[in-house]
Amino acid sequence: MAGEQLESTRLALREAVAEAERAAELARLLDAAQTKIAEAERATAELRGVQERLNETEKLLEAAHTAEERLRRDLAEQRYQAEVAKWKLSSVQVARWSRIGDALKTGKSNPVRLARGLRGAARPAKRPVAPKRQPVSQKGADRSAAAAASFQATTSTRTVGGTSVKLKPFRVPTGPNTRPHLTVAVVAEPHAEALLRYEWRQSAGFTPKDFARVLAAEVPHLLVVESVTEGPWAEELREPGEGLNALLSWCAERGIRTVFWHTGGDVERSVPAARLFEHIVTALPRSVAAWGAALASWEPESGRRAPSLGLLPFAVQPRVHNPLPLAGDRFDRVLTLDELLPGHLSYPDVLTSYRWPRAVDCPPGTEAWRLAELAACGTPIVSSRPSDPAPESAADADADARRAHVALRQAYGSGTMTQKVDDLLDAVGLPSARATLNISVIMIDRGDLGRTLAQVAPQKGVVQLVLLSDAPDAAERARAAMPDRVDVVVRPADPGLTTGGQLDRALDLCQGDLVAVMDARDAYGEHYLTDLARAFLFTTADIVGKAAFYAHLRDVAATVLRQPAAEYSYLPEVAGATLLARRTVLRGLGFADVSEGWDEVLMRQCRTDGVKVFSADRFGYVCLRDHDSRLLGSARLVDYGPPAPHALI
Repeated sequence: MAGEQLESTRLALREAVAEAERAAELARLLDAAQTKIAEAERATAELRGVQERLNETEKLLEAAHTAEERLRRDLAEQRYQAEVAKWKLSSVQVARWSRIGDALKTGKSNPVRLARGLRGAARPAKRPVAPKRQPVSQKGADRSAAAAASFQATTSTRTVGGTSVKLKPFRVPTGPNTRPHLTVAVVAEPHAEALLRYEWRQSAGFTPKDFARVLAAEVPHLLVVESVTEGPWAEELREPGEGLNALLSWCAERGIRTVFWHTGGDVERSVPAARLFEHIVTALPRSVAAWGAALASWEPESGRRAPSLGLLPFAVQPRVHNPLPLAGDRFDRVLTLDELLPGHLSYPDVLTSYRWPRAVDCPPGTEAWRLAELAACGTPIVSSRPSDPAPESAADADADARRAHVALRQAYGSGTMTQKVDDLLDAVGLPSARATLNISVIMIDRGDLGRTLAQVAPQKGVVQLVLLSDAPDAAERARAAMPDRVDVVVRPADPGLTTGGQLDRALDLCQGDLVAVMDARDAYGEHYLTDLARAFLFTTADIVGKAAFYAHLRDVAATVLRQPAAEYSYLPEVAGATLLARRTVLRGLGFADVSEGWDEVLMRQCRTDGVKVFSADRFGYVCLRDHDSRLLGSARLVDYGPPAPHALI
């Protein structure tokens, strides 16, 4: 009995010792675990501190990059302004009036030196070339260059009826924009991007992951997001995610206005993303009611206003939708819209196709913006015309050209993208100021004041008429004939001055952005100046006129078309009676003190100074002469009869 008790006691002691050992092991493991937890907490705290310091460092680095870019731009601008100052000084020094003044000063006591100095001052002097702003190298420049390069046309062949045709792609222009004081961040597909890219300094190509870094280089004034269906933002717009919310929060922190642009697709699908923006605009007038209903049924969050609603329809962009032709002749066939624009073409390639065929057969229901873009590119739009390659007669070609010109005028008259963007900026509260194309007209009365005023009174865009006339009641008749908005300046013609001298005197009185010289002997259509001024929207020329124009010879009652191939091209010279020039450039050139050939001397000076001259369309002007053998050079007989039905459309 005692032995059993002793054995059970031993077992109990053994179990107690084992339990104690296990308890000690558990205590050791618990201490070790607590030590590791404490170490992990210290590491987490250290990591959090490192992350905070890293975030602060990134912010400092971003601020440093922004400051560096600003300093680089400021330095480039200062260098440019210094070059401009040097150029202005050298331009003044070589100007004829300055050299004449120097000659008078140095030769006032020596007649021989004075005569020599005046003779030297009368000689034309080569004017210095104006400096140009150089692009500022900055972070992300490679990306911008790649984006610009990728926007150029790439497809140089088209297939029609199984036949492959090679053509030279239209080069999408680069260069100055309409509002250089505005920077706008844009998320858009190629078509919309082409419409907007020339209206402001545009930032594009950023993604939900890198927008903060890309846009920080030049913080925009406005964000415009199209209802895109492809690209890195498409998923964010289908169902608003972190990227879109972060972009809009980033803009809100910096006071950047935000616009959602609905250009297609179901309204209901776009509402969740659109209501996060301050303003909503649609390109589709028929969708305004649906947008109004969607916004009326949505209650905005506390402290947040409901978005405003407006229209921003597609419109003609003069920089890309213009009658500048492709190299070579047009494809001598009438194409259907499907033949002209197969589905695989990118938008830059579409711009090439617009300029390619003889005419396009557009079916009923074609979008109005598509018809406007085709018309703005100078391509005739027909319906139910045979598409065989049979050549047209000269009369048919002239009729198509007249219809195409009227359609081009209507396309621009319905409103350009620049005008639509003016409305958008006014609606969101940003300045829409831009350069204007107001016109001062110089006319020398040749004895028939009524005819002289009849040529200029119907013209649009005129802000000033400078009239040189000897008629005693010229001022009263001119003010009565011209609209109230036009400032009329009348001076007597000086018989002691040459035609060039009188024009130079009148030029000093001009105040418009552009200066037109009109010849009272000739005939001008009511759309003459608006058609001519349009060229300044899509060219880099400083002087525009007509090298291709109609002329009528009264002695044989013949109407001819001079240099028909000279439309829409940069040329060495244009007719003086069709001159429309930037006022500052024309003042720098001046008019030669001659009566005959003053325009030829001016064109020669343009070639010497590198001033670009552009020949516009053939319409709106007729040179009227009793007889002039020079007009028959490079001319094609159009008709024996009046010129108005051909030219004044």
